[in-house]
Amino acid sequence: LDAIAGRTGLDESGERAAEALREEGAVIIVGERLASVAGGLTAVVRAAAATGATLAWIPRRAGERGAIEAGALPGLLPGGRPAHDPRAREEVSAVWGTSDLPHQVGRDTGQIIEAAAVGGLGALLVAGVEVADLPDPARALEALDAVDFVVSLEQRPSEVTELADVVLPVAAVVEKSGTFLNWEGRARPFEAALKPDQMTRRHTLPDARVLHMLADALDAPLDLPDIDAVRAEMTRLGTWQGPRATASLETGGPLPRPAEGEAVLAGHRLLLDQGRLQEGDPALAGTRHAAVARLSAATAGEAGVEDGQMLRVSGPAGSVQLPLSITPMPDRVVWLPLASVGGGVHRDLGARPGDVVTITAPATEVTQ
Repeated sequence: LDAIAGRTGLDESGERAAEALREEGAVIIVGERLASVAGGLTAVVRAAAATGATLAWIPRRAGERGAIEAGALPGLLPGGRPAHDPRAREEVSAVWGTSDLPHQVGRDTGQIIEAAAVGGLGALLVAGVEVADLPDPARALEALDAVDFVVSLEQRPSEVTELADVVLPVAAVVEKSGTFLNWEGRARPFEAALKPDQMTRRHTLPDARVLHMLADALDAPLDLPDIDAVRAEMTRLGTWQGPRATASLETGGPLPRPAEGEAVLAGHRLLLDQGRLQEGDPALAGTRHAAVARLSAATAGEAGVEDGQMLRVSGPAGSVQLPLSITPMPDRVVWLPLASVGGGVHRDLGARPGDVVTITAPATEVTQ
């Protein structure tokens, strides 16, 4: 990304990319995985500024764009307003009738987990979090086990509910009304598809209603008893029209240099994998793509593995074995489906895309 922005050190394909991004209408599309690369998001912002291309972020989960616009990052106020911007603070103060707004940036997810793990938090409220999606799943489980009191808002049993002191069941999307914000920033409101009298089980409450009741019990009322009140509040607050908040810039790490028998890990989640919403639907799960590892022909030759044979990929935490599919791709790169087998690549290997891992043929077992 930095080479494309500065047009330095590029090969022929890089030059074509740098030229294309400077044409009218060019768009750089960023997904969730770039956030796990040190300096990745900073670099893509620099590349967009240098080339003039529009930058678009498409997250994996449906509510992530809306959460940011609502202010769910530690440096934001409602409406996606930067907490440090005086005009943004004035807008929120005018709607809420108070100037008592936080001045300091709050904790991000990793900092919340670390604070809980070392005894810095007395309680945690966890809503719909899949531990495997967190930056360090093992540390997250340690934090949940260490904190004194855990409340979980969930729809099904999970690693969080196993450690929770209280589990409050909440409505699924089809049972409640709400709004999704798509990746373009367009609001897509929806109403409940299933009503209480259409469901055979006891009616569950929407998340917003549960939070409203918890706030009342803590004597810190939200005054948002239903979806109409929530929508009215969001309309009153509106969205931020000023400059976006800029987080501290992060520098990239050294480029990986895999030796023979090593490869840079690449991968993404397949559309159908071990996602929680496929639980209990074996027919749908049966249509998943087969989980395979992918290498170039040259890299497979270095590892001594042929097409269709098992390949062992090893990292700091362990290894994964999958059948090899030789694929036209860069040398000394191994591609794996990130959440199709075992506990997922990050948990099983202790490595993320961009890390260097070891690739070998599985050891042959000798029996006597």
